[in-house]
Amino acid sequence: MTIGIGGSTAKKQLKRLKPVNDNIKTVALIEFKDRIKQAQTLMKQQAIDAIYLNAGSNLYYFTGTKWHPSERMVGAILPSIGDIEYMAPHFEIDTLKEYTQVEGKIHPWHEHENPYQLFGQIIKRMGIENGMIALDEATAFFITDGIQQCNPHLNYKNAKSITAYCRMHKSKNEIALMQRVKSITMTVQKSVARILYRGISTTEVTDFINKAHIKLGAQSGSYFCIVLFGTDSAYPHGVKNPQQLAENDMVLIDTGCQIDGYISDITRSYVFGEPNERHRQVWDTEKASQAAAFAAAQLGNTCANVDQAARSYLTKQGFGPEYNTPGLPHRTGHGIGLDIHEWPYLVAGDDTQLNVGMCFSNEPMLCVPGEFGVRLEDHFYMTENGPKWFTQPAYSIDDPFGYEFAGTGIQ
Repeated sequence: MTIGIGGSTAKKQLKRLKPVNDNIKTVALIEFKDRIKQAQTLMKQQAIDAIYLNAGSNLYYFTGTKWHPSERMVGAILPSIGDIEYMAPHFEIDTLKEYTQVEGKIHPWHEHENPYQLFGQIIKRMGIENGMIALDEATAFFITDGIQQCNPHLNYKNAKSITAYCRMHKSKNEIALMQRVKSITMTVQKSVARILYRGISTTEVTDFINKAHIKLGAQSGSYFCIVLFGTDSAYPHGVKNPQQLAENDMVLIDTGCQIDGYISDITRSYVFGEPNERHRQVWDTEKASQAAAFAAAQLGNTCANVDQAARSYLTKQGFGPEYNTPGLPHRTGHGIGLDIHEWPYLVAGDDTQLNVGMCFSNEPMLCVPGEFGVRLEDHFYMTENGPKWFTQPAYSIDDPFGYEFAGTGIQ
């Protein structure tokens, strides 16, 4: 049996898990204000007069306001000079105040009124007559369309050059917050591997993972969860129907949680039982391709170069080429932070140069349709000395969590 797989129960594993208490500070008001200052500096450089930030992760990033987007327009307008101002339905004002950290004037609109006209009125009061307005790239089309239809005299562009640029460069505090959430999910990965037994269903495993995340301090449980056995593991994002675990099945578990807005996303693949030669070949190739991507992730190198490093290695091993299977059918990795997938991406065509503070997943999955798939996903962040892992990559197909390697006991 693969080391660290099976041999325990869900009850035993949940009992030993304790909430993480690392005293890491959440994002403070001063950091939100510093983000706004950075955005305004960039806006002046790019001749952008104001940015509309819609409810969601961009609004939270700059203002500390946690608000889910819906059919009702809730957002903020950040001018290049001056204070940020908000707009929201009249009946939501008191609630919005409770969730907002960076204070600003709130402009209300009633249900029968047009919020897109209100947007134009706010922009005019800010002294912007025919300026350039950058719209949050995550804003739903009906909002961006409504804004532009009601305010044709203004000029518009994508706000990504501001929002993505600021968000892709994480602060030391953000790195610490991300380290916490990833460490929690890594602990969950080790625990869930211990509860596996012949006949367990993917539904049971998913339920345990959710409970384990909660036990460790992620109050909302799993942010997402993909559990795949056997041939189903060749499908990157899962299958419709739950399955039961069989002897010598490949197991793929991809999961994460969210704490203080920041998200984890870690995948482990291993065999329940004894791996055969085909398992070993594909698993070892996957691990080596992940290492190739990591080695290429050097300051000044591009995201596209990192993807090519992993893909080139796989091609030399007889997989692919490009996106063909058996091989790697998707990009090598993605940025991560307040969104599970955010800019920039480790993919051909993304010529963003790697810089200090950028955070990425590294997951050049190998899919062998009709047989199995192997995805080893860990995340790294860029330091002044190059890339650094948030979590230690898998060790070997026989000892994926490194118990024997480290000389530690299996809990």
